[in-house]
Amino acid sequence: MQHIIDRFISYVTIDTESDHKSESTPSTAKQWNLANKLVEELKTIGLQDVTIDEKAYIMATLPSNVTHEVPVIGFISHFDTSPDFTGANVKPQIVSNYDGKDIVLNADKNIVLSPSYFKDLLLYKGQTLITTDGTTLLGADDKAGITEIVTAMEFLVNNPEIKHGKIRIGFTPDEEIGRGAHHFDVEKFGADWAYTMDGSQIGELEYENFNAAGAKITFKGKSVHPGYAKGKMINSMLIANAFINELPAGETPEETKGYEGFFHVHHLNGSIEETVLELIIRDHNKKKFEKRKELIEKIARKINKKFAKKFGEDIVITEIKDQYYNMKEKVLPVKHIVDIAEKAMKEIGIKPLIKPIRGGTDGSQLSYKGLPCPNIFAGGHNFHGKYEYVPVESMQKAVEVIVKIAELTATEDSSKK
Repeated sequence: MQHIIDRFISYVTIDTESDHKSESTPSTAKQWNLANKLVEELKTIGLQDVTIDEKAYIMATLPSNVTHEVPVIGFISHFDTSPDFTGANVKPQIVSNYDGKDIVLNADKNIVLSPSYFKDLLLYKGQTLITTDGTTLLGADDKAGITEIVTAMEFLVNNPEIKHGKIRIGFTPDEEIGRGAHHFDVEKFGADWAYTMDGSQIGELEYENFNAAGAKITFKGKSVHPGYAKGKMINSMLIANAFINELPAGETPEETKGYEGFFHVHHLNGSIEETVLELIIRDHNKKKFEKRKELIEKIARKINKKFAKKFGEDIVITEIKDQYYNMKEKVLPVKHIVDIAEKAMKEIGIKPLIKPIRGGTDGSQLSYKGLPCPNIFAGGHNFHGKYEYVPVESMQKAVEVIVKIAELTATEDSSKK
């Protein structure tokens, strides 16, 4: 257990926060610090063909140790952390033999991780948890996944009696800002299929995700002295507020679950003259996804029509860009790759939790680039914030799942799939 704890902590204490405003890849220079460390570590544990390109994409190979032909499989994780909350100066705390009670993350700031609010904590009574100190995120998304992949490869190198085919490893930057697969060379990776180790709770196995788009909406206004503004001032902030109020009630992240889609307003910055609203659009159903984008345009047209004479030009300007699509369409034709992961979990005593991802992973984009890529749990909870934690036992089980998948894929039957 200590080995996996030490490895995980060595990763999360390196700040790799990505930046959606940056045009470079990786989006922040500090991501190179962990990327370069990982390259050396992969070489040290005995992997071959370890490469890192000019954009910090890492690949490596564990050669096959069987004589018959079997599929080449891959395991992928990302090393950046979310810009939603700071990842600088992470100070992990170890909670041994968790007793099911409140965990004081930071006494000075009165920050408490409580099972009365985060009920999933009670699933891990008696286990070892790694938490934050209440001032940063932890980075289990997705440094837990990286820890598990490296540890599993190290185990397979040191235990050659476990039979497996060729395994490819991939680590990416900038997944948290939606660019993790943008420059991923699927042809160079050379796998028949892969798995992202980027899920949450132990047992999660996912091959459906949201269709996703981002919208930037600019509202124009006219500033006039408020004492003489009657019939003249146009306050862009109030127009933005009116736009938000036109969105369907109850269709926000905090009010939806399962297959329910949403609109999520995540940035709003403005003045009388100009306000910029940024939101994301999510839906598992492609038709509903398209209707959501159409609604944004419809609301904009309605407001533009209202102000056409007074403002003289469009007062609302919309920019909508698709980000990724539901991987289900690409995975279902090769459903056996999900079945192998499900069987692997069952064989090591884990109950598979097959459910849709309420988000996206590198795997969703990679599936559309020709690399079918379901998602497997990495074990962490409460990602992107100060209440993030990961049970060490979940990371250990994820390592076992990787090893078992490698083992199952090397059977004669799997080679015929």
